[in-house]
Amino acid sequence: MFKNILIANRGEIALRVIRAAKELGVRTTAVYSEADVDSMHVHLADEAVCIGPAASADSYLKMEAILSAAEIANVDAIHPGYGFLSENPRFAELCESCNVKFIGPSAEVIALMGDKNQARATATKYGVPVTPGSDGIVETEEEALRVADEVGYPVMIKASAGGGGRGMRPALNKASFLSAFHAARTEAQACFGSSDVYIEKLVENPHHVEFQIVADSHGNVKELGERDCSMQRRNQKIIEETPSPLLSEELRNRMAEASESLVRNIGYENCGTIEYLVDDDENFYFMEMNTRIQVEHPITEEVRGCDLIKEQIRVAAGSTLSEHVVDSVPRGHSIECRINAEDPYNNFVPSPGKITLFYAPGGRGVRVDTHVYSGYEVPPNYDSMIAKLIVTGATRDIAIARMIRSLNEFVIKGIKTTIPFQVSILKHAAFRTGDYNIAWVEKFLASQPGPPDVPEIMLEEE
Repeated sequence: MFKNILIANRGEIALRVIRAAKELGVRTTAVYSEADVDSMHVHLADEAVCIGPAASADSYLKMEAILSAAEIANVDAIHPGYGFLSENPRFAELCESCNVKFIGPSAEVIALMGDKNQARATATKYGVPVTPGSDGIVETEEEALRVADEVGYPVMIKASAGGGGRGMRPALNKASFLSAFHAARTEAQACFGSSDVYIEKLVENPHHVEFQIVADSHGNVKELGERDCSMQRRNQKIIEETPSPLLSEELRNRMAEASESLVRNIGYENCGTIEYLVDDDENFYFMEMNTRIQVEHPITEEVRGCDLIKEQIRVAAGSTLSEHVVDSVPRGHSIECRINAEDPYNNFVPSPGKITLFYAPGGRGVRVDTHVYSGYEVPPNYDSMIAKLIVTGATRDIAIARMIRSLNEFVIKGIKTTIPFQVSILKHAAFRTGDYNIAWVEKFLASQPGPPDVPEIMLEEE
């Protein structure tokens, strides 16, 4: 087992890794920007090293600064969390060259599955269904128009190096195609340093379903079921749940088998997620693979009774998959709400600032993953997520009722949050029946006259 792990991340995921490592008896080193000096992960790590100013490019994305901190702290492993450098093959390669274990898959596999075009080709090679589309990168207007005509509208233009919903543009017809094509290329260049895009058939109003897998270096692979991530706005997830209310047992088994097969064939190690689009006729199509832990991993942990971060660390240290993980079976239903510092009734504009009062819900089946507290100053420099509320119940109906109760208990004063918006979604008949897809939130927003009247616990601010 490792002696000291550096967490190359911030916020709740950094704190999550610190807690898992401590339970394994492993020392932890946090890194932080000047803006994050008061973040909880800095206080709870055994050691903390400042790696630069607030801007991500000068701190959390600065590989040499992180590796210098690793040398100073004499660590033997680095956990990348999610986002930032977690899917950067160069960073994984540099870690290995510095004799520091990267807690994740190999640089080669990250590069293979991080290139969305190569990932599609790999999925096809191993029999995983993909949507019809271009055979590789599309570079010219003429070629792009020809491919779109062959595939048939509507189509989606996607950045080959994309992720997080960036570098994607739909084209519903030929008239709108070229503007979408150039917009996707421009955003891809700005976000990923590459303007390479490919084209695929747009599956209209699909469901977004992902399968969690974990694999060790001894050839053992285990899929841990699916998560439904269809409740999203502009490709950013708002609410996730497991199991999916959409999947039949037969479809679930087909998708699980395809996921395990792909992971075995590419020689994958550690945690990862295979993401699919699913239509109403139970056809599923490979979308991408995330070669890291996901934001929404806690709901899988809750229904499977395991700790995926601990499993990541154990696998990276050379252990085989834990027996309780391999033998796990799903129990109950779990839902996660991402609590963001945003104003959902003002176009989701970010709401940084000082949290004057923070009161988290509790009770049976309630879990809160967060790095913030009363008096914490939410910086404007990073992603707006400040907490994850995870609830679990014996049935989906119980989980929904528990989530509504917990959201109404959650008190965050001083900033705007997405809590009232999520309450209104959970109370909607479409969510309660599971009759929703990735287009549902935008339609729901368009129908909302304004913020709902959501009761909350009345606590006096200090």
